[in-house]
Amino acid sequence: MPAEWELHDACWLAWPCAEDLWGDDLAEARESFTALCHAIAFAPSGGRSEGLHILVPDARREDQARKALGEVSARFFQIPFGDIWLRDIAPLFVENRVGELVAALFRFNGWGGKYVLPHDDQVAAHIAEAAGARTVQFDWVLEGGAIEVDGQGTCLTTRQCLLNPNRNPHLDRDAVERKLAEALGTRRVLWLERGLVNDHTDGHVDTLARFVAPGTAVCMEPSDRDDPNREALQAIVADLERFTDAEGRRLEVRLIPSPGRVLGRSGDALPASYVNFYIANHSVAVPTYGVPADGPAVAAIAQLFPGRRTVGIAARALLAGGGAFHCITQQQPARSIRSPAG
Repeated sequence: MPAEWELHDACWLAWPCAEDLWGDDLAEARESFTALCHAIAFAPSGGRSEGLHILVPDARREDQARKALGEVSARFFQIPFGDIWLRDIAPLFVENRVGELVAALFRFNGWGGKYVLPHDDQVAAHIAEAAGARTVQFDWVLEGGAIEVDGQGTCLTTRQCLLNPNRNPHLDRDAVERKLAEALGTRRVLWLERGLVNDHTDGHVDTLARFVAPGTAVCMEPSDRDDPNREALQAIVADLERFTDAEGRRLEVRLIPSPGRVLGRSGDALPASYVNFYIANHSVAVPTYGVPADGPAVAAIAQLFPGRRTVGIAARALLAGGGAFHCITQQQPARSIRSPAG
């Protein structure tokens, strides 16, 4: 599986449109989505643009999305979906031994049975067909947000998620590592323990730590003593600093601030994370939450990607729905593949 910083042909997304799920946050979620699309589509003169491939359930919602995006070019695919979390319900695009792009399809069980929505378990197959990609089916549960790869055989994940009995109760650690090697070409799996407080994904790693270059990972450090994830974040830093990757390199660990305590409408702490950014061809889109750490975090992430434009985009409404920019995107790497058929 290629690293996210490698060149993309397109990014797959889904237009936020489920009024019953989003409620009062829908309008703001659409604003965040639109700003994200602008960031992904950005390309400097002579740069290779990244296509926007957007799922919509019907013509009416397609018209809504077109009007919201304005001059931003996108291709729309009328594919039914439950909600917009394409990181977890879209296929994972991998490269086979002859350099062909293949869509890896896994079972999806609604994040351990917590959020089972109509159509979500069929989205990956529909996207693969729309992309014209050959498919490989794997009969075990895996969500894209549960793994992070460096494109050189290293995978980051958490025990809380991939060893959770609500995913694959018949698989132990060794079996999961063998299956990741078969599906994604990984040679070493690095196991973090647990995720953020109130994270319904059971510890998806894309809110905890990300690879930003070969041999380099970024994670968050607690902002203050009131940080609800203080102990978990400190443990992540300690684990990353002792890890070596598939090439035998001890990881270089770069630290950015945590958002700290971000509260939802009910007063509960939300699983806010700055490392849930999306790396586009020419931009990095970083979620922000209206807290003091927003500016320092965006600036710190910009230093990790000197060749890209780093932008902070308000994501509080998306967070209330369950995630941020990495959670709602799925990249299609630039490899040999037929043109999308939609």
